[in-house]
Amino acid sequence: MRERDLDTYRSAARQWIESNLERARRNAAAERGGESAEAVAAFRASQKRLYEAGWAGIDIPIEYGGQGLSPAHAAVFAEEARDYLLPDLGVLTLVTFGIVLPSILATCTETFKQRHIPRILAGEELWCQLLSEPGAGSDLAGILTKASKHGDRWIVNGAKIWSSGAMHADFGVCITRTDWDVPKHDGITWFAMPLKAPGVKVRPIREINGGWEFCEVFMDDVMLDADEILGEVNKGWSFTHTMLVFERGALRGDRTELPESVAPDLVELARARGSLGDSHVRQLIATAHTHDVVRAALTIRVEKVMRAGGGDGNLASYVKLAKGVFDPLRARIGMEIAGDAAIAFEAGDPGFAASMNYLNCRVHSISGGSNEMQRNGIAERVLGLPREMNVEKGKPFRQVLEDSRKW
Repeated sequence: MRERDLDTYRSAARQWIESNLERARRNAAAERGGESAEAVAAFRASQKRLYEAGWAGIDIPIEYGGQGLSPAHAAVFAEEARDYLLPDLGVLTLVTFGIVLPSILATCTETFKQRHIPRILAGEELWCQLLSEPGAGSDLAGILTKASKHGDRWIVNGAKIWSSGAMHADFGVCITRTDWDVPKHDGITWFAMPLKAPGVKVRPIREINGGWEFCEVFMDDVMLDADEILGEVNKGWSFTHTMLVFERGALRGDRTELPESVAPDLVELARARGSLGDSHVRQLIATAHTHDVVRAALTIRVEKVMRAGGGDGNLASYVKLAKGVFDPLRARIGMEIAGDAAIAFEAGDPGFAASMNYLNCRVHSISGGSNEMQRNGIAERVLGLPREMNVEKGKPFRQVLEDSRKW
């Protein structure tokens, strides 16, 4: 890509951004919870405007509704828009554009891509993940949600939990059991589940921070067409693996960079508290900055290795584990700097973001596979250490369930 071509693109992007977008407020993301219906409608309208102006799906192929340009063009737009308000619904935006969209692009049929990707880019389809169940969390292959074939269609029954943003999503990528007489990783099929379909019930879950991000989703005789299968019948574990690479923070398409300044949010917090000159507070900020640099450097390294074809999707566990380890450390530092301002506050006060970050700091140590699961994956699949004993290996899943009743 010639440098002057990118310079011309950057100039056009900057002009459109300055004319059409508002500048972002600091710490706006910390105030998220469960978005309102009005916020979702505003997001759809804003995303549609972005799409129609040619700034959505910049590096997505033209045949799927994108602009067909390079990742470098997408990076240029992201850089220019960094200080502006882009369409954002928090976790629902992340799942739709950072996890589901690239997974569909990497694995699904041409027909499926052409049907769904343009509508995603235009803000007409928001997606969530229908993964965990009351009895299957970190062991995702132990799911019991059942899909049974009836003629040319499939009927789905089951329940999902911890489905972020499901109350506002249009579709969910839904993992189901379609063959009970093979080992559990071999009888899995993924469907695009329309969440407004007859038989689907979504129930939000109240969280410790007062939000409603997580949901339970119940499916009772939900009828689906066969063309809504993602991948192949009974071979869904390959799609699972692809999606988890994106979920764990590698290859999402966003550009990871080393921090340009020292923990600006914590510096601002300390300044507001009048403690920026305190030596202990300054040491805390320096520690947080060190963590930020290490985490960013690790992510950059993993991304480069994976994009160059080295290693495999299991390297993404390093990125996910770093989030699970460093988020609680950084959140505790924020609480220590904020002091009593993080205990009693009004929205927008200096301690608000610190308090919300602390309440949410364990998310990445559990969701998407716990820290322990990431360490096991790294040990066994990256470092080649001996695997733990597995009494289920090679057994039909039906037999595994029968054996579990005798324990």
